[in-house]
Amino acid sequence: MNPTLTQGARAPSSRLAQYVALTKPRVIQLIVFCAVIGMLMAEPGWPDLAVVIAAAAGIWLVASAAAAFNCLVEQHIDRRMARTAWRPTARGELGRGPALVFSLLLCAAGGVLLFVWVNPLTLWLTLATFIGYAVIYTVVLKPRTPQNIVIGGLSGAMPPVLGWASMRGEVGPEALLMCLIIFLWTPPHFWALALYRVEDYRRSGLPMLPVTHGLAFTRLNVFLYTCVLFAATLLPYVIGMSGWPYLLCAIGLGGWFIALAFRLWRDYSDALARRTFRYSIVYLALLFAALLLDHYLMPWIS
Repeated sequence: MNPTLTQGARAPSSRLAQYVALTKPRVIQLIVFCAVIGMLMAEPGWPDLAVVIAAAAGIWLVASAAAAFNCLVEQHIDRRMARTAWRPTARGELGRGPALVFSLLLCAAGGVLLFVWVNPLTLWLTLATFIGYAVIYTVVLKPRTPQNIVIGGLSGAMPPVLGWASMRGEVGPEALLMCLIIFLWTPPHFWALALYRVEDYRRSGLPMLPVTHGLAFTRLNVFLYTCVLFAATLLPYVIGMSGWPYLLCAIGLGGWFIALAFRLWRDYSDALARRTFRYSIVYLALLFAALLLDHYLMPWIS
């Protein structure tokens, strides 16, 4: 559900590959990864593997449904953007009917998995996330406000909450803190992409921040959000959720992110924006991996 990661530009050849492309597999990988981190963080020891598999599969299916619905709704926009013109819906290779049915089937299958093998809370939270991304973000916010990625980013920040709820049957403060980190990560991640794809967004007609407020203002916001994100990533240590191994990783990873964002603000180039965008993906994955490793290491070294 997270809307900020890009796909490769090669058009899929087979019908199966076209349907798979609608699900934005690279986006879904990071979503499921963060959800599984939430699952593992929710338990002091190793969680029930059957529930982990069922929850991960259910979240994967519903997130894929949301991605397919996004492609369906935005096919006219995707046609005007070099980054997305290859998508099967944009190219007219998959019609609106088949894409809609595919999305609904994925959502229904994921919903059944979550309701039967996980718990109702995870189902309702996951469906709410689907609505947040597929409807509130895609249909309402994205074409109307340059703050679309900030407001709509909440849906993309939900995977750790879904994972936590699947294990505990409730939403704890630790889950909300992980959600906050992804929420604050989303704007600098996405705006770094929008900076070097600004002409794409200008052609699309979407009111993205670099288009409506200019490159300089967007670069400053990337830097400021990265600083706030850095502070938020220290909170797991502050509240006792993690130990010093995570803290060291958060400082190192976040310090480099801030350095890239500062350079982007003061000495912009498309190459640096592309580098910052790519690092932001690696950054989030490594940060959450560090949180998980700390979760299992601290009982042994404390």
